[in-house]
Amino acid sequence: MIKVKRIGAALGAEIRGLDLSADPVSKDDATALIEALHDHQVVVIRGSILTPDDLIRCGELLGELKVHPVFPHLEGYPPIVVIEYHGKQYAVNEHWHSDVMFSPTPPAYTLLHALEVPAVGGDTQLSNQYLAYDGLSDALKSIIAELNGINTGAGAARLAGKNAADAPEAFHPVVRTHPDTGRKSLFACRAFTTQLDGCSEEDSRSILETLFAESCRYEYTWRHQWQNNDLVIWDNRCVLHYAIHDHGDKTRLLHRCTVASNAHAEQDWTC
Repeated sequence: MIKVKRIGAALGAEIRGLDLSADPVSKDDATALIEALHDHQVVVIRGSILTPDDLIRCGELLGELKVHPVFPHLEGYPPIVVIEYHGKQYAVNEHWHSDVMFSPTPPAYTLLHALEVPAVGGDTQLSNQYLAYDGLSDALKSIIAELNGINTGAGAARLAGKNAADAPEAFHPVVRTHPDTGRKSLFACRAFTTQLDGCSEEDSRSILETLFAESCRYEYTWRHQWQNNDLVIWDNRCVLHYAIHDHGDKTRLLHRCTVASNAHAEQDWTC
């Protein structure tokens, strides 16, 4: 029987009793997993010894898997990106972001599986964007209610050794209404959101700086301390995350896959 235990004040829960190596995972267990994500935004499943095929099957419980438009994939497994530490100068994820926000249809969920992680350090912080939106003043909520952010993958392309001019770009509301929970959340980040459409450069910069600061306030965050074989899943529509590179030259190796927005894709983008 699945048990869900809350482990963070702002977000986060641990799931026990869910065997993700089972083929197939039962419909009831898959439903319980999705409900836990809706309730807690992030779930942790410890001791998940998963092959790449297992990880793909887990992702498919949540929907259709996406292939990253910029970074290379694990050989033979297009939906899986290898997250490997090569020193701070090559860090591609040490900033607050929602995965692939520069895609016209950003992922609904991310699955991150730890193959080898440091005994100390290399944590991932996650931030609840429902709370970030709720914490805004009514005046600011009114100002941003119908604004779209311009999100670019140019920085990611440069880090991947590709031409930044060819990187994808997408316009998304900075306030999203979740298609399943009906809750509003912020959807902007310093890594990808460069400007607000229809605003002057000065106004855009001022509003975005306020949103960026609000999006990662300590009281909205929770920090995951990795163990080998952890599987962490989060809802990209209402969560930002940040990988902390504080582990020197210690190996940090994970596999990641993302799940496309669900069947409510049109509703996904309402303000």
